[in-house]
Amino acid sequence: QVQLQESGPGLVKPSQTLSLTCTVSGGSITTSVYAWSWIRQPPGKGLEWMGVIRYDGNTYYSPSLNGRTSISRDTSKNQFTLQLSSVTPEDTAVYYCARRDTTLGLWDYWGQGTQVTVSS
Repeated sequence: QVQLQESGPGLVKPSQTLSLTCTVSGGSITTSVYAWSWIRQPPGKGLEWMGVIRYDGNTYYSPSLNGRTSISRDTSKNQFTLQLSSVTPEDTAVYYCARRDTTLGLWDYWGQGTQVTVSS
């Protein structure tokens, strides 16, 4: 059974960089076919895809975040990390990590989500 768990600070000050880590168990992040995403949901809004790191390490980001997003990985720990720079209160959201099965075209495993609030 694949499990994903987000971790990181729940409060970030404006202009700082938000950093979250997703720890994966029950499957390797280097297994082909799978891609590992960050998705967020601001209060009262829908889900927003932020970016992905594929099994081969290639990354793709949502253009709506204007280059503020970076996703990296540590294969020795089976983790991938989100960094979002220059945060504002509009970045307040529940942040999820999720696995995408690229052959089926769906996100099949999700973390439970972690609340991040941007406030001074």
